[in-house]
Amino acid sequence: MRIVVVGASGNAGTALLRRLRADGGHSVSGVARRLPDGPEYAWVRWHSCDVGAPGAEDELPGIFEGADAVVHLAWQIQPSHDRAVLRRTNVEGSRAVVDTAVRAGVGTLVAASSVGVYAPGPKDGLVGEDWPATGVAASSYSRDKVALEGMLDAVEGRLRVVRLRPGLIFQRDAGTEISRYFLGPLAPVGLLRFGRVPLVPDHPRLRLQAVHADDVADAYVRALTTDVRGAFNVAAEPVLTPSLAAEMFHGRTIGVSAGVLRAAAAATWRLRLQPVDAGWVRLALAAPLLATTRATTELGWRPTIDATEALRDLAAGMAAHAHAGSPPLSGSSSSPGRLGALLHGRLPGTGNPY
Repeated sequence: MRIVVVGASGNAGTALLRRLRADGGHSVSGVARRLPDGPEYAWVRWHSCDVGAPGAEDELPGIFEGADAVVHLAWQIQPSHDRAVLRRTNVEGSRAVVDTAVRAGVGTLVAASSVGVYAPGPKDGLVGEDWPATGVAASSYSRDKVALEGMLDAVEGRLRVVRLRPGLIFQRDAGTEISRYFLGPLAPVGLLRFGRVPLVPDHPRLRLQAVHADDVADAYVRALTTDVRGAFNVAAEPVLTPSLAAEMFHGRTIGVSAGVLRAAAAATWRLRLQPVDAGWVRLALAAPLLATTRATTELGWRPTIDATEALRDLAAGMAAHAHAGSPPLSGSSSSPGRLGALLHGRLPGTGNPY
């Protein structure tokens, strides 16, 4: 099978390449703005293309030519202080990928959606793929995922379209990336070397689902190699709660109101102390919990790593500054979000890490 993976050098993309290599029998091309360097990427045929840049639709047809399937993973979370850059990749870049896949006659398009595409929902039950995919208006990430799914809706009659909607995606090699993108240089991640998080903010709606990147990669391969269509929720048990996190990392919870959580995120983001705005807090409090029945019954998918072990794997990677040989997963101490960058005036939420 000839597969083109757009955004192949990120967290989910790196895990998908690892899985495709282990399976064998696939011809894989990777697309990234800046090409990766490292043995885990060396076996792939690489194309340098910024999918959000003017002219991308002229470059992509040659890359997609002859492909059986395209997997669209390209997405930007940073720089959070430059909304235009994020929209250029997430919305305009997605449009270029989707439109080119149709024009190139690609048979299958598998796209990375998210739990973030869903409207606010319950934290005391699970929702299926029929829950409204209208997003959380206060989150730019959510709005962009809704825009992506609208593009997929528009082309479903012209090729096979599959969209995966995972929870949080964790793996050890993403430890440095997730620290840079979501915590910033001042977070005391060094305490994780001792398995400790002294204080965990607690709110009744801070209930989230996670899944290991290797299990997400398995879901992508199953979507590629079976004749399914539509949306699939992907998440592992148990649901991650503040009390569970406090137990895992030998800390204690401290109750915090939603208003305080939002205000603290907004203030520290504006002051460039950490890289995520209050929209991420609103999304975390609003996003529903996912039922994965459809993935189980139609894809034959079941997670092999539970959510607590996925979180432990990520925490170990954060503590060890684990990384891989691609710009998104870089371990460079001068990347925005690392202390070395802060000392040189490169602030969290700025710069293009992709």
